Amino acid sequence: MDKDFVRYFLPAGLLEHFTITSIEEKDEESTKSKIIEIGLEEINQIPAGYDSTQYESKGFYPVKLIQDFPIRGKAVYLSIKRRRWRHKNNPNEIIHNDYSLIAEGSKLTQELSDFLKGTGRDPRRYH
Repeated sequence: MDKDFVRYFLPAGLLEHFTITSIEEKDEESTKSKIIEIGLEEINQIPAGYDSTQYESKGFYPVKLIQDFPIRGKAVYLSIKRRRWRHKNNPNEIIHNDYSLIAEGSKLTQELSDFLKGTGRDPRRYH
């Protein structure tokens, strides 16, 4: 899939904070079906309200895999890498951006969760 084309299928505003690093069609072993996994990496921009001269980027948190809307009958997963920053003088102080992309209590995007709640559909149907 083309990265420029895929942006039309992603949650609104996502690419303001993340870049697409990969798009892969994979075999889902448990269901014997194809899935689409879209790799996203957070842009290196320190959280608002912090002095960028006091913090340094210190890698990423473990990748989160979040299910999104299916495309043409294939489950879609967003593989999200979020950054963390460390205070230069206090290495125990770690900060990160806070996003409301994930519906509380689930591994679905908020947009997908809202859609499924509105239709009464069970998200497990898309596994």
